[in-house]
Amino acid sequence: MGYTALYRKFRPIKFEEIVGQEHITRTLKNQVIAGRVGHAYLFNGGRGTGKTSAAKILARAINCLNPQDGEPCNECEICKSALDGSLTDIVEMDAASNNSVEDVREIREAVNFLPTKAKYRVYIIDEVHMLSTGAFNALLKTLEEPPEHVKFILATTEPQKIPATILSRCQRFDFKRISNEDIIKRLRIVCEESKIEISDKALNLIAVLAEGGMRDALSILERCNQDGEDKIDENKIRDLVGIPQITYVKEIVDSIINCDTTKSLEVVDNVLKEGKDLNNLLWEIIKYVKDILLYKSTEKAETYSEEEIKDIKTIADKTSKEDLINLICNLSELENQIKMSTQKLIIFQTGIIKLCIKHKVVESSEKNEEPKNINVDKLEERVTKIENFLKASNFVEKDAKLKFAINQNKNEVKQKKAKPPKPKYEGKTQDYWPKLVNDFKEEGKMFMYINLAGTVAKEINDMTVAIEFPNGMSEVAKEFLERPDNKMNLRNIISTVSGKDMQIKFIDTKPEKIKNEESEFESFANQNDLPFKVI
Repeated sequence: MGYTALYRKFRPIKFEEIVGQEHITRTLKNQVIAGRVGHAYLFNGGRGTGKTSAAKILARAINCLNPQDGEPCNECEICKSALDGSLTDIVEMDAASNNSVEDVREIREAVNFLPTKAKYRVYIIDEVHMLSTGAFNALLKTLEEPPEHVKFILATTEPQKIPATILSRCQRFDFKRISNEDIIKRLRIVCEESKIEISDKALNLIAVLAEGGMRDALSILERCNQDGEDKIDENKIRDLVGIPQITYVKEIVDSIINCDTTKSLEVVDNVLKEGKDLNNLLWEIIKYVKDILLYKSTEKAETYSEEEIKDIKTIADKTSKEDLINLICNLSELENQIKMSTQKLIIFQTGIIKLCIKHKVVESSEKNEEPKNINVDKLEERVTKIENFLKASNFVEKDAKLKFAINQNKNEVKQKKAKPPKPKYEGKTQDYWPKLVNDFKEEGKMFMYINLAGTVAKEINDMTVAIEFPNGMSEVAKEFLERPDNKMNLRNIISTVSGKDMQIKFIDTKPEKIKNEESEFESFANQNDLPFKVI
């Protein structure tokens, strides 16, 4: 007798042996017991979740000569014939290779004949979504009103591709992904019966790699058991499947967080030299960062050793939850880019370099270091972050260009925070303009305040307000204030106060740029290494 693969050898032959689908097997057993089996079923779910096995068991159960509590006995003549494939009344059809109209017409003609031995003729159509449109149309009438001696069981992984007219004629059962715990329990039984020695970590890794599919788990187990060694451990699985060692993954993640581009690329090169798959490497990196995030949130890392948990804790202490979330998103985006590219290694290496640089920019910003070529959005974020520092300090700005005034009366500041007064503007725009600009500072809109400090507002006419810049309008201020959202916000405030729709116009009354003169605020920013620069 030839060799039989584990997933075929341990295929469930009773409903109770199907793993993780109790909500379905219980209903099917009850229908068999009550004799209320439907004429058409649709089994939907991911690969290896038990769809075909359930279909075969149901086909035997309704034809079994001696059913037991809704289960087939697997001992009678009908059950034995069905198990060895000799029973012609149970027809299995693969729609992936038999998807034409002619194939379905053969079924339509055959259903008119009575079963030869069994009570029902059962048609199991696997991957039914692969049928052509014409084939679905040909099946429609037969599926709606089949003869009493015919049952249809359709199985698919993509129900969205099946016409609604077919779906409405079937009892639909959705097979869910099998949990890691259920996969591990089943693997233990298989290992005991097959006399396979395996560690708990190896079982857990197989369950994770199977991604909810029992067939995939058994295939991985079988592959790892064929090298002749006594015991299967986690490292053996990683080697055979092509997954890099956890130490490599840790070093790559650590080097990204440490902004060490050279180190990260060296480790990636070492992993690839060992013949590991690039997609597996990226998958492991994403999973490891996710585990770090979970540890930082819950302080739990159940699948790792004590030494590995120490490494995770060290990395978690060096970064924030927000950075880890952003890293996972960026890595997932890199994964999508690799799938679409023919130069996978180049895209991967470039992505790692970008992650190191991006993390470095974030890190330098948190340390109040000035990154080069920072854009207006970054500048706005940095000014907002140093707001509290400016408010809490004794710094007083008397510079004529910015007129940056800080209120030093702490009690007054506390009162304003406790009960922020509602600003009241009276008179024309030029009268209340200084107070309106100062309120931007009180409301925490520091970047708007800094760019408008020292300006003069004048009503040109009943519909237009001109905002003049006596000391000149910098490029940063121009880019920020001309942004549609900022300009519209300022226009709405002025229109609300004025009681009529007003347009705003920015006027640079001193276009000549003073290059060598440094303001007191700029001097303060430079002396304190703050990421602020007026261009």
